[in-house]
Amino acid sequence: MCEITGCGEHQNLPPIEVSQEERRLFLKGLATLPLATVLAIPELTHAAADSLSDVSITTAGGKKVNAAIAMPAAEKAPAVLLIHDWWGLNDQIKSVAAELANQGYVALAVDLYDGKVATSPDDARSFMQQVDGDMATDTLTSWIDFLKNHAATNGKVGTIGWCFGGGWSLNASIASPVDATVIYYGNVKKTPEDLASLNSPVLGHFATKDGWINQPMVDGFIDSMSTAGKAEALSVHWYDSDHAFANPTSARYDAEDAALAWERTTTFFKTHLG
Repeated sequence: MCEITGCGEHQNLPPIEVSQEERRLFLKGLATLPLATVLAIPELTHAAADSLSDVSITTAGGKKVNAAIAMPAAEKAPAVLLIHDWWGLNDQIKSVAAELANQGYVALAVDLYDGKVATSPDDARSFMQQVDGDMATDTLTSWIDFLKNHAATNGKVGTIGWCFGGGWSLNASIASPVDATVIYYGNVKKTPEDLASLNSPVLGHFATKDGWINQPMVDGFIDSMSTAGKAEALSVHWYDSDHAFANPTSARYDAEDAALAWERTTTFFKTHLG
């Protein structure tokens, strides 16, 4: 599993450079930059994250939960629910929400850790293991209902998550009908019976060198989707990379594969959410 400072040996990637003028305009909210650039520079990541607003609801199960929301320019827009990786709801995830809002979506980054953000692998593992499955499902389905009924949305909702959040992106879509599901190297160990209530198309991004979310697990998911009669709803892409390849703060980051996966993700959302 990844460290906060990375996942293995750094690749020989050229540094991402941004001019002072580009920084100034971005920080003033007058310009946009590629997502990978924003995520690679902490100053810009923090600025993008700060553009979100806090929001809270009481779930169907009676628990008060929090999230961060980014609003698009359009008055009626589709929505995307973002689910963080094992580190928690940090600036990186919020920055992705800000980018999705720039692309025309109401973007809601949920918090399954009750405000905790890990700074060490031990903390991240502990926080992840403390997540109660029933409570997480209650939280996510309640947020999906919130987005479907929000005055700024058109009722369409997609989900996306990374690693821990990738698995929960699938779980949320099984628990509550949505219009699109994106999984980045998340746990997809499901039986055909588990998938019976899944109604959305699914896009999965997986890495050939991932020792945890590996070929046998994904092949089993493909088989389960086929047995459940949902083979045509599934699109799976493999990348010659390792776990967390889409995270610019990770030592396993692969710029080319990350860009391709993001292009496929945004095209997928455009197709199914509008």
